[in-house]
Amino acid sequence: MNQKNRNHIYSFRRISFNTTVAVFFLILVGGIVRSSGAGMGCPDWPKCFGSWVPPTSVDQLPKNYAEIYVAQRVEKNDRFASLLSSLGFSALAVEIQQDKSILDHEPFNATKTWIEYINRLIGALIGLLIILTFAYSVRLRKVDPKITLLAFLSLVLVIFQGWLGSIVVSTNLLQWMISVHMIVALILVCLLLYIHFRSGTLLTGNKGNNLSSGQSPSVYRSVLGFGIFLMVLQIILGTQVREHIDLIAADYGYSDRFAWIDELGITFYVHRSFSLVLLGLHLYLAYSFYRRKDINPAIFRQFSWLLGLLLTVILSGVLMAYFGIPAFIQPIHLLLGSLIIGFQYYIWLELGVEKMHPKNIALV
Repeated sequence: MNQKNRNHIYSFRRISFNTTVAVFFLILVGGIVRSSGAGMGCPDWPKCFGSWVPPTSVDQLPKNYAEIYVAQRVEKNDRFASLLSSLGFSALAVEIQQDKSILDHEPFNATKTWIEYINRLIGALIGLLIILTFAYSVRLRKVDPKITLLAFLSLVLVIFQGWLGSIVVSTNLLQWMISVHMIVALILVCLLLYIHFRSGTLLTGNKGNNLSSGQSPSVYRSVLGFGIFLMVLQIILGTQVREHIDLIAADYGYSDRFAWIDELGITFYVHRSFSLVLLGLHLYLAYSFYRRKDINPAIFRQFSWLLGLLLTVILSGVLMAYFGIPAFIQPIHLLLGSLIIGFQYYIWLELGVEKMHPKNIALV
């Protein structure tokens, strides 16, 4: 591989890494939006109260602004329901059309409006970074055309995510739509991590086997893959708990936070206990890696970070359970869970045995 191609790969890896970090940051900001109750700070999308720069006072809005934006949401939801019906989800479409909570109006709050608006600005920045990632990937199309294809797919996915965001607003923060929005964000993170990893194999020719003895890491990879599956289930459980908390918080007027935990059902207790299962599985893997003595030190360091994240997310869950679900811990808990998925997936890729680069390309 000539130096020019190597330079292109180094540049691509920098931008793909920065884009991935930015997506994690957006997940954190999204958690702040949700924990602060600012999700409907802007009742329309992509503009905010019909403007690219949101108002700072209710006096800047027409007196019937609530009716205006509710009507807009109803119109958009009717189109969304028609789309769902055409895709065979008629029951879900009827549920959306009959959901009266979608017609609820939240009074103007300048602070919440600007929190949501900043969230959207950061989302727009992510879109620009994804476009930049794709633009850089085009220069690698002759070295590994799959990287360019996958970078284009990430661009399509972020556009889809933006559209989902508009539906979250139009449905007045419908709980399952928020969960779908979060899951798509995690899929985007994993796609970007795979692109970053794949571009790295072009430089090293690494087949992904990180056991210095050359023995297959397939057993460990399978166990870690099972851990990823369990973590995804844990996040789904977490989104269900989060949905329940949102409803309870609204009932309590976002006050008396210490009473919220008592209102949670069995899902919360399953979610809490499940974290110990995850920790036990990863402690087993860490012990197995330590006993082998032939694991790549970089893998062991990454796995140490993963264990640290698991312990920290459990600690944050304990703090929320016993200290009235502090608003500032909620987005941190969400970010930590997302980072765990990212670390799991990247280590799983590094333990892989499949050659990631085209066979007909000379690497040295």
